Amino acid sequence: MRSGKPAQSGFTYLFVLMLVALVGMGLAAAGMLWDTESRRAREAELLFVGEQYRLAIRSYYELEPAQPRLPRSIDDLLEDNRRPDVVRHLRRAYRDPMTGGEFVLIASPDGQGIVGVYSPATERPFKTAGFSPANEAFSGAASYADWRFVFTPPVPPSPQPQP
Repeated sequence: MRSGKPAQSGFTYLFVLMLVALVGMGLAAAGMLWDTESRRAREAELLFVGEQYRLAIRSYYELEPAQPRLPRSIDDLLEDNRRPDVVRHLRRAYRDPMTGGEFVLIASPDGQGIVGVYSPATERPFKTAGFSPANEAFSGAASYADWRFVFTPPVPPSPQPQP
């Protein structure tokens, strides 16, 4: 007994379902690719910004060779008032590109100032090798928090004993 419907009914519906599934898988793959590229870009920005902080701390330290000292805060890097004309060691207070928040400051061992910054992000970095000589310690880091951008002040020469 014929119902009057062609024998091919329902195939269009199945074709549309398969097409939606394929488009969904393609969009999921594109989303993963976009997320990876976005994170790689933020990683490159973290390397740039961290280096800017390291250079700014170094510039602050070396401004007065007779009395070198470390900055006490980021504000000291933004506006250094130790001279009659204001010196800006850092253009602006950069935000952490990995978290969108603030960098964590690294205090000097004697507590007299800050020597560096790092990101509190706990994700595993994509880049694990091929760093610049200043960042060679980042090779094989387990997380972005292990990327410490530190300025190491030179050790003053010890006084020579008097004969």
